[in-house]
Amino acid sequence: MQENLLIFNTMKTRIFVTIAMGVMMGLKVFAQTHINADTIGKASQSDNIYVKSIAGDSLSSGFVIIIKKEVKLHKHLHHSEFVVVLEGEGKMKLGDKEFIIQKNDIVFIPKNTPHKVITTLKKPLKVISIQSPYFDGKDRVLLE
Repeated sequence: MQENLLIFNTMKTRIFVTIAMGVMMGLKVFAQTHINADTIGKASQSDNIYVKSIAGDSLSSGFVIIIKKEVKLHKHLHHSEFVVVLEGEGKMKLGDKEFIIQKNDIVFIPKNTPHKVITTLKKPLKVISIQSPYFDGKDRVLLE
């Protein structure tokens, strides 16, 4: 039995991630993570992107990402991704579509789909990124 339960209360920017992992040799293994996204650091004056891992197992990875300027066009060969916007605003390119993302928006990015985002405000864009399967960065292909 495998169960993934992700509950996001973006009004208070609290993240509750509960992951119940399968039965292994008759034992159930449970892992829980509770993080207040407001407490996650800010990008330094020189950093364009700040990434903080918040949870993960062999099936998925979760990150809080703070973007000051942009994430360049890229794709993931083996990963799908959900992005939940916590703060800020940006112009997103997803495949051949372009649109504005802002607080409380949720974006699904299928594997092999080119995507990028450029912040549109002085305030950085802060998002939760959930990638499946586990993300180690090896399948990221830069396209610009």
